[in-house]
Amino acid sequence: MVPKIYPIHLGLDQCYLIKEEGTVLVDGGAPGKVGDFSQKIEALSIDPEEVALIILTHGHWDHIGSAKEIKEITGARIAMHKNDMESLEKGIKSNPPGATAWGKIVIRAVQITMPLIKIPSTSVDIVVGDEGLSLHEYGIRGEVIHTPGHSPGSISLLLETGDVFVGDLAMNKFTLRLTPGLPIFAEDMQQVKESWKLLLDKGAKTVYPAHGKPFTAEVIRSVL
Repeated sequence: MVPKIYPIHLGLDQCYLIKEEGTVLVDGGAPGKVGDFSQKIEALSIDPEEVALIILTHGHWDHIGSAKEIKEITGARIAMHKNDMESLEKGIKSNPPGATAWGKIVIRAVQITMPLIKIPSTSVDIVVGDEGLSLHEYGIRGEVIHTPGHSPGSISLLLETGDVFVGDLAMNKFTLRLTPGLPIFAEDMQQVKESWKLLLDKGAKTVYPAHGKPFTAEVIRSVL
């Protein structure tokens, strides 16, 4: 069975619903976007209770902001790496540093809006360690892989098809980047590159970023 991939825009973040034998959601979007999520899955004729797992790629506010409400309407469990889970469980707002000159400018602008943002906190049900997580029990042929660099607890979902959902380990959206490539924000750009080497070695073929359209992993290979 070929997995079906549905992009779901929830604020600044593009989340992905992946449906194979089971159904999982990648990322939880910005705060206050649960209504958009409900409308999208209704349009797809997907029952909210079909979503068994919410995988949060990292702990920044635009990826976890609606996770609590989505968890409540779906009954899904939340999976997150141990190094970033405090952001969700304590409602901590955080931003990564700029990794490029443009990234530093953008992140300063984002900081202005932070007092207006509130993250509803909730518990993480599945704490992902550095060893990652198999998704076969959730009906998805793939695995969650620890891919630090953008944040200490960044994780990616790699399907057996080579489709890889990387959160902010790559970007392909105007105002952030003009062309697809590495992120303009990162805690450790060298770690970002090492994480990408791991994903490529494991067979990543098509990249699904949280900001922008999918693109071939060969773009990243050429950068490295």
